Amino acid sequence: MGGPKPDAILVAGRRSSDPIGLSARHSSASQEPIVTPKFKYRGNLAQATLPEMLHTIDRFRVPGVVEVRRSGVIKRVYIRDGYIIHASSTDREDSLGAYLLRAEIVPKDALESVARLRQSSNKRLGVLLIEREILAPGEVFESIRKQIESIVWSLFYWQDGEVTFGVGALEEEEMVQIQLPIKRVIIQGIKSAPDAKPLVTRLGSKDTVLEPCFDVEDLVETGLDEDDYKLLRRVNGSRTLYQLCGEGAKAPAEAAKLLYAFQVLKLVRRVSAQNAGGGPLKIKLGTSGDRMTK
Repeated sequence: MGGPKPDAILVAGRRSSDPIGLSARHSSASQEPIVTPKFKYRGNLAQATLPEMLHTIDRFRVPGVVEVRRSGVIKRVYIRDGYIIHASSTDREDSLGAYLLRAEIVPKDALESVARLRQSSNKRLGVLLIEREILAPGEVFESIRKQIESIVWSLFYWQDGEVTFGVGALEEEEMVQIQLPIKRVIIQGIKSAPDAKPLVTRLGSKDTVLEPCFDVEDLVETGLDEDDYKLLRRVNGSRTLYQLCGEGAKAPAEAAKLLYAFQVLKLVRRVSAQNAGGGPLKIKLGTSGDRMTK
């Protein structure tokens, strides 16, 4: 696919060298917000990964909407001031009703009863659930939050798809808002990705050496747990990628995904002379069970 390089994004009308739900008819949380984009980035997830795009958006703190299309499904992530505040999807499996059923929060017969009411009402599903005393307001909001989060996490499973980022202010009056720090989203999203290989290849070869380049203040919004932080502290400028992935407490694939997340967030960087410069190198590592093989 043609278009901009994967390590570029249009920000405020100039090119930066930094890497970058429901539909209105399905939405039960809110009507979709409106955005009038002033500038737009276009690419493909096969070339510019979602974590890299989110990091660049976070760095420049530009408001707007990330939209990803694949196989007729459209998912949108709404961003403002370094936070994901909303997400929507045209896939019915991402709807609030589908989430409530999967999570066994509302029985199927009760949900079907409310769905019949919606046919003769303009009220959203969450409002009807409260009015019918099926859920308390706090339970509705928490369910919407989990539904939005699940839409965001699902995009980390997509390895291809047309992606755009429209920069512009959002009209948010009827949008149910949450606040997910983008740094935490990047960490958790990469950790949840089922296939480590496409991410690990962007780290370098097995001989790549990583060094830390962060301040402790940089870690506050990442949400790193104790084991994640232990892996970050093992990066010391002398250990290779092979050593970091194969000799720690984490399984190699999980360690590699986290190291990629650290690289995206500029917490670590490559220092190996043989791997400096150029594009991402194919990593020559494999896994067998919990062990890494050459």
